[in-house]
Amino acid sequence: MAKPTPKNANTALANRKPANQAGRPAGLVTWVAVGVVVLIIAALVVVKITTGGSDTANSGWEATSTSTATDLTTVPSSVFDTVGIDSPVMLVEAPQVHLDEPQLLFKDPTTGKMLPGVLYYGAEYCPFCAAQRWPTIVALSRFGTWATLGNSSSASRDVFPNTPTFTFQKSTFTSPYIAVQTVEEKSNQINAAGNYTILQKPTEQQRAIVSKYDTPKYFPTMPEQYAGSIPFFTIGNRIMWAGSSISPSSFQGQIREDIAKNLTDTNNPISRSIIASSNMVSAAICSQTNQQPSNVCNSKGVLAAKKALRL
Repeated sequence: MAKPTPKNANTALANRKPANQAGRPAGLVTWVAVGVVVLIIAALVVVKITTGGSDTANSGWEATSTSTATDLTTVPSSVFDTVGIDSPVMLVEAPQVHLDEPQLLFKDPTTGKMLPGVLYYGAEYCPFCAAQRWPTIVALSRFGTWATLGNSSSASRDVFPNTPTFTFQKSTFTSPYIAVQTVEEKSNQINAAGNYTILQKPTEQQRAIVSKYDTPKYFPTMPEQYAGSIPFFTIGNRIMWAGSSISPSSFQGQIREDIAKNLTDTNNPISRSIIASSNMVSAAICSQTNQQPSNVCNSKGVLAAKKALRL
């Protein structure tokens, strides 16, 4: 088994062996160390699931406590501005930017309006999905409101076992600026056939988005066999991640509630990586919403991310 990413190196995880059909390949691609002005691109790495053992992660859906949800979704603007995109200990991966692509629009389920679309596609067993949910929840909270978040962990038999995280299985998100869709394709539990239990089936549109964009055409350093790896996260089909923006190695041995409480600690390496990635996600969303809301899109941390990503 390969070792976790060193905390003070521009190196990434080593390739792993392909899995059986228990789940989609879980990917970690194109790590970058991000400074306020420059992006240093490191090697492409894609990771597939390992197999063996039995799962001991969540046996059923469990609601996230009000206090933890509040810690996640009410990070002060001063924290975002202090961190910016500076995460020197826990490296942060930048997205692929394709501004010439047709803009993805989803219908807002409440108003019926067509809004810039955001799609998160993952699964509960996947440790890289587990890591990516943290900045996804934190960043999107600046543009709207989450409801019915659930606690979860990545599969215990996978690399980075039992990574503490959340699940979007029953979640909803409302916003006047963006329309968000999430897919948790499979659980972290094994069924009688030895596969991860199916949770949510994607729509034809969601399948088509992943099939087109989660490919080497849009991620040039991705090997062909890893097309369709998870997590896949797209903002307007113009700014995209295939793999997690932060490594699940950072979360090993950590407690979910403590990570959330520490998000305001700008000296905490895990918090800095989550907030730095959140500023990148925020900058990507602002590029699709005509820079609204202005208090977020013109904030110091988001402006640093815009400059680095050339948005």
